[in-house]
Amino acid sequence: MNALPAGSVDMIFADPPYNLQLQGDLHRPNNSKVDAVDDAWDKFDDLGAYDRFTHEWLSAARRVLKDDGTIWVIGSYHNIFRVGSKLQDLGFWVLNDVIWRKTNPMPNFRGRRFTNAHETMLWCSKSKDSQNTFNYEAMKTLNDDLQMRSDWLIPICSGSERIKGDDGRKGHPTQKPEALLHRVIVAATKPGDVVLDPFFGSGTTGAVAKRLGRHWIGLERDKGYIKLALERIAKVQKAETEMLTIQAKREEPRIPFGWLVERGLLQPGAVLESFNRRWTAKVRSDGTLISAEHRGSIHQVGAAVQGAPACNGWQFWCVPKDGVLVPIDHYRQLLRAELH
Repeated sequence: MNALPAGSVDMIFADPPYNLQLQGDLHRPNNSKVDAVDDAWDKFDDLGAYDRFTHEWLSAARRVLKDDGTIWVIGSYHNIFRVGSKLQDLGFWVLNDVIWRKTNPMPNFRGRRFTNAHETMLWCSKSKDSQNTFNYEAMKTLNDDLQMRSDWLIPICSGSERIKGDDGRKGHPTQKPEALLHRVIVAATKPGDVVLDPFFGSGTTGAVAKRLGRHWIGLERDKGYIKLALERIAKVQKAETEMLTIQAKREEPRIPFGWLVERGLLQPGAVLESFNRRWTAKVRSDGTLISAEHRGSIHQVGAAVQGAPACNGWQFWCVPKDGVLVPIDHYRQLLRAELH
């Protein structure tokens, strides 16, 4: 990271060593050995050594991150609190702690504590004044039009997604699921942004970034992991450009209701019904509505008939079609699609 230009990265996703501090082998009740993380890269002499390591890589990360960029760091209870402290010491601003709840976590074989069924991600901006990217509408859409919460239920990496080495065993002990990185990258970047992963491992970040039309930088020193990552990413196809565009509603082109009349999608004199079939109004040639007692815009008449202070006329008024009420917003989206 120290060799990269300062302020050159839009987002960092970091999955650093967890410093699990395993004491001996772990076995299942049938005495079979658990394939736990016991690699040299996860071992530190003591907590002080781990803290120094954390401070060094986070300092390097802060230098290469753009002022409006963000960083995600994932960890377990072994390390995430120490990492969080260093993040705040270095001036990062914590936006969220996101809980990744695993649908299929490894059980606690010794039965002496709760099953570790989650990991924590800290999402931080460079400062509290940063204008960081957050694709709110995209997250809401991914979550069935509900606000995305900070607890994400996603399975651990398994089955065909799990990368295997030449010996048929797991290529990397802590490979993260692509679904997790998909959500992170869609939430906090735009197509064409640069995503850095300083602990690249099997290349999950690079694979998802490539598919989503982001540039990626992966830093990894283990030659075996590098080989797996490059082979994996070479097989990934970037999605079509028009499929990658993320546009907030406030950035979408404004479509006046009168355009629907001008384009012939609604004829002067057409009768609109409220979504609950309680009120009706007629369309006028100038794009206003007239009801039994009120006239004005689709929003003004919708509010007036209800005696409400405001109304979203696009959702309130509907066109009867084949026995079904179609919100006039449907026709607005047709015109937006034409503009795009």
